[in-house]
Amino acid sequence: MDPNAIKEELRLFQSTLLQDGLKELLNENKFVDCTLKVGDRSFPCHRLIMAACSPYFREIFFTEDGKEVENTKEVVLDDVNPSVLDMIVQYLYSAEIDLTDDNVQDIIAVANRFQIPSVFTVCVNYLQKKLSLGNCMAIFRMGLVLNCPRLAVAARNYIADRFEILYKDEEFLRLAPHELFAVIGGDSLNVEKEELVFEAVMAWVRFDKEKRIKVVKDAFNCIRFRLLPEKYFKDKVEADDIIKADPELQKTIQIIRDAYKGKLPEKPKKKEGAEGADKEGGEEEDSLFPGFLNDTRRHGMYARDFILMINDTAAVAYDVSENECFLAAMSEQVPRNHVSLASQRNQLYIIGGLFVDEENKDVPLQCYFYLLDPLSSDWVALPPMPSPRCLFNIGESENFLFAIAGKDLQTNESLDSVMCYDVELMKWSETKKLPLKIHGHAVVSHKGMVYCIGGKTDDRWEPFTEFPQERSSVNLVSNSGSLYAVGGFAMIQMENKEVAPTEVTDVWQFEDDKKQWSGMLREMRYAAGSSCVSMRLNAARMPKL
Repeated sequence: MDPNAIKEELRLFQSTLLQDGLKELLNENKFVDCTLKVGDRSFPCHRLIMAACSPYFREIFFTEDGKEVENTKEVVLDDVNPSVLDMIVQYLYSAEIDLTDDNVQDIIAVANRFQIPSVFTVCVNYLQKKLSLGNCMAIFRMGLVLNCPRLAVAARNYIADRFEILYKDEEFLRLAPHELFAVIGGDSLNVEKEELVFEAVMAWVRFDKEKRIKVVKDAFNCIRFRLLPEKYFKDKVEADDIIKADPELQKTIQIIRDAYKGKLPEKPKKKEGAEGADKEGGEEEDSLFPGFLNDTRRHGMYARDFILMINDTAAVAYDVSENECFLAAMSEQVPRNHVSLASQRNQLYIIGGLFVDEENKDVPLQCYFYLLDPLSSDWVALPPMPSPRCLFNIGESENFLFAIAGKDLQTNESLDSVMCYDVELMKWSETKKLPLKIHGHAVVSHKGMVYCIGGKTDDRWEPFTEFPQERSSVNLVSNSGSLYAVGGFAMIQMENKEVAPTEVTDVWQFEDDKKQWSGMLREMRYAAGSSCVSMRLNAARMPKL
């Protein structure tokens, strides 16, 4: 056995024994030598434990030279919620605490005040795991107020990753200048276009124009103007009334104009001796230009259009133009028999498999329903779909998803029913039926139209006349303005001369101008057993295969 594993096991065993022993001593009121007094409530404890867990209490019980302070059997604490203090003391003895969204802020504040790092860290871990669109701004501010870089950075990165969703929220518009600059100043900002950063900054300025107009020049250092199209700079930036009215900003505008023409200001000369230090320590600094001349691309600017292939092992992104593959996410929880849809909002939905809801007596059999978070590569469970089926497909219109036709998992009969999911209400309902019962068909939204192509009825094949080969379960994908057909099943003659349905894993492209399929682009082993969608993903965030 690994010696390190043995040491860890012994340490864990001893820690558990010690923790249980301390808890027992407190519960039996043995060796108690101190009481924490909060109002009319008292909390017995051991000075040794409190001093070991908190520098604050160590200073109360001991002098700087290590001598015990007299008359510390009772310590009065003011302005403390007694319930919160009770939870903290219990944690120090048992390593157990019931954190909730309602109490974590009070607990971390008390832990910070009394310098109890174990409780503080537990709260930070909880808040990091609970980061959401609704609380990330508040947690960001809390991290700054508590001087907790780990929490502040985690919340800032969460905001930067979801900037395109959050920048219009009132909470974002209420950020203080230093908070805003911390969010938008770095390379990690997840935006595809710098125009969004400029518009977000100006909206933030106008939200409290009288106060914030004084810091517009500082905000300019967080905007990378050289990443803006020159026409946008002339039409939107130079024409902005706030910018036009500020003589200092006009000087900056002129420097940017010159930069567009290739004329950059001279870099400030380094002090004597700095050059030698640079050579010894490595390369010289890339740039000493002000922030508004920074032309380094943001992380979000590496997004591309991919064909995403999802099976029950992994989700693989294929870039047709570069002929490259990337790992988007592991997907062991995704059912083998599923269908997928990338919505117009670039959200990936997966529906399939068989989910048994024992609490639902009316409709116990349902289909799993997942949403992929591309930033964390996690699958988020959504309300399962009633009417379990296979060999169906999904379409979308505005805020609605449609699970169209397929085969009933209980009767094995083809269906004409269509299930509708309201994205905002997160609710399923049944809608208008198809004119025929069908399964194994393809559905895609392309240039404002929803296509339902191919497939099979209970009686005969429905051929896709413009495709050179009769197929079922083919993936039809609209990617970067072009149509692609990926994989599926075709009737192929086997070595024994018999014709049987066989899975194919090739990729074909449809030429709109010629109205024909251009031929096979390549074989794609990742297409085996996969559903396929078109998504815009960031190549910089994914490992290349």
